[in-house]
Formats: sequence, C-alpha cells, structure tokens
Amino acid sequence: MRVQKRFLLSKCPLGAKTKSDCTNFDFNFNFKCFSTQSPKFSQFIPAWEKITDDALNKLQDFVDKSHKLFILTGAGISTESGIPDYRSEGVGLYATSTNRPVQYADFLKYSSIRQRYWARNFVGWPKFSSHLPNSSHYILSHWEKIGRINWLVTQNVDALHYKAGSRNVTELHGSAHRVICLSCPIKISRNEMQEIIKTSNPNWKAEAVSVGPDGDVHIDSQVVKEFKVYSGYRFISRACEKGLKIAILNIGPTRGDKHAHLKINGRSGDVLPKIVV
Repeated sequence: MRVQKRFLLSKCPLGAKTKSDCTNFDFNFNFKCFSTQSPKFSQFIPAWEKITDDALNKLQDFVDKSHKLFILTGAGISTESGIPDYRSEGVGLYATSTNRPVQYADFLKYSSIRQRYWARNFVGWPKFSSHLPNSSHYILSHWEKIGRINWLVTQNVDALHYKAGSRNVTELHGSAHRVICLSCPIKISRNEMQEIIKTSNPNWKAEAVSVGPDGDVHIDSQVVKEFKVYSGYRFISRACEKGLKIAILNIGPTRGDKHAHLKINGRSGDVLPKIVV
C-alpha cells in the first residue's frame, strides 16, 4: 500500500534519551536467523497452511510494484514471539480463557479497576517485557533500512518493532513500555513503574498462568465485558477510498478482506522470508 502522509515518530521505549542514543542500539540483521519451519511458540498460532507458489508470486509482484510500502501490523505478528493474541480461532485468549482486557473508560472511572489492572500488569510485566522480536519484525526493519517501507503503524504495545530496529513507527494503541500520569505531565518507563509498585507492596505476591498481548494476566475470576477494536481498520478504509492497492497477510479472515486487492492466508514468519526486496 502506498501512502504520502507521514506520522510522528513515537518516543523510543528502550530508554534512549536522544536520537543518537536511539541509533546506538545494536540491532544485528542476519538472514541466517530466519526460519520457515514451525515456530517455537506454535501453541499461540492458529492452524495455517504454507503459502502456494501462485500466492507467493502475487505477493512478490505486489511488493515489486510498491516503491513505498505502508505496513499495518496487529497481534498476530507477535504470536511467533510467544505473546498470545485475543482473537485467533481456537488458540486466542478469548477462546482459551475468560480473561478480558480492561476498558479505558472503566480504568478512569473505578479505582477498583485501576487496582486490578496494576496488580495483574505488575505480575505479568517481567515475562511480557522479556519477549524478543521474531523473523517478521526483523524483516520489516530491514525493509525500512533499505527504503522500501515509508511508515509502519502497529496496533501492538509490545515494542517488538522497536526492538528489531524499526524507527519509522507509530504505536496506534501506545506502548506498554511507557507510563504517563493522567493528572500531570510526568512520564516514566514501565521498568521504573515496576520498582515503584514493588516498593509500595513489599509483601504482596501472586502468580500468573498466562500473559496477554497487553501484558495483562489472569490472577482472579473477575471478567469485564468484551469489546471490539476497530482503530486499525480506518487505515484500510481510507486507503480504499483513495484507490490505493491493499494486500493483507493473515491467518484467517479480517474485516479488511473485502477491500484487499490481494489476500494471503498464511503465517508471516513463513511468507515474509520468501519475499525478495
């Protein structure tokens, strides 16, 4: 998909104070680390079939004819890093547990919800923050470095695109790696927040069974009502209105399929290493 519009670069979630610091992180790109075999965290990925030669050729042709790509990623790209998503059929957290994410309006309105959120996030943070990028993140970072990606928008809060070296990134839903006070301008890293919570709760302990795509964990039986996220769909809708070409790579259907000029049903870690740029 080609776009002309530029987005503001979000603050680096890895702790860089300046632009030069941000570029000093050692992000080694090595094609040898890529594998098209079944990923380590296959329990988080729905059933998928390897891409056919015909579909691969169509995607290759799409990429070849698109000089400046606009990339939109969702939770599915991070499942191969060991972070489960919510909606994947059969393996997503909606299908495998009663755990539901906190809604922002409830977070603002109820102190009990804020207490619940931070208790669960505190428990899940050590594991959530330790996840590393997978081959798809590194490939998209490489595409940016050689000038093939104009901008990348992600619906994920895991910062894995940044960890892989991508810099032209907009985090549509924010980042789990930064904390902003809702009553004052103070901003701190999530690691700093972890120490503050630990100091305030020296004797409080809990164990997590699983960690969600937002760092949330299930440590009690309270369930909030389900909600649907439509924010990323606006980009596909706008691109369609402008007559831009759209290609979708996903396991299973998406809301944007009806607008896609090309739909590839497959796993990103299997497909992207086969595309030549």
